[in-house]
Amino acid sequence: MSILLHPGYFLNIANFVTIANNDVCWEVNDNYQKQTFRNRTYIAADIGKHMLNIPIKHVNKSKGRQKYKDIKVENDYAWQRQHWRTLETAYRTSAFFEFYEDEIIALYEKKHTFLLDLNLETTSLICDCLQIDMPTQKTITFEKEPSELIDGRFLISSKTDIKFNQENYFQVFNDRNGFIENCSILDLLFNEGTNALSYLKNHSIDFKNA
Repeated sequence: MSILLHPGYFLNIANFVTIANNDVCWEVNDNYQKQTFRNRTYIAADIGKHMLNIPIKHVNKSKGRQKYKDIKVENDYAWQRQHWRTLETAYRTSAFFEFYEDEIIALYEKKHTFLLDLNLETTSLICDCLQIDMPTQKTITFEKEPSELIDGRFLISSKTDIKFNQENYFQVFNDRNGFIENCSILDLLFNEGTNALSYLKNHSIDFKNA
């Protein structure tokens, strides 16, 4: 049975453990919610856990809640340049940054209108780097309690502390900050490179007890 996930911005390791080990269906018919990994991700920087946040266009509250697929990125602010500079500062000395640099910087050199499209592209890019297939199945309608899918949508919440017995791996600022769990997949990719997929395969998320 497929796992139902929300697309997010360079999703964290818990989400990619799920993607690497299961068939996945993307939830694309839900309402947008703030303070989630839909428009943010966390990296392990020199100052510790650091958030990268994508600005979005806000609409009049009188129009009610917006669908996730209708949310537009605020491109008047040069967030792409800021995010890339932050990634360079954090990971330039990591073992595999230069190996993946050209592929990832290309994403920051173009503008996306819709947040959902951007997030699906970041996931597709990482799947290419990991050499796994990008999930293509998407929901047709929204179901609060899906009957034919395992609900993994809680993984998009930035407030939920996901415990999955994560093994430590080397991070650039380990000696300064210690190991920071469940960062963006970029952290694992830049530090572990070709070992990243094996790392993901060696972990699992227990959805029964979630």
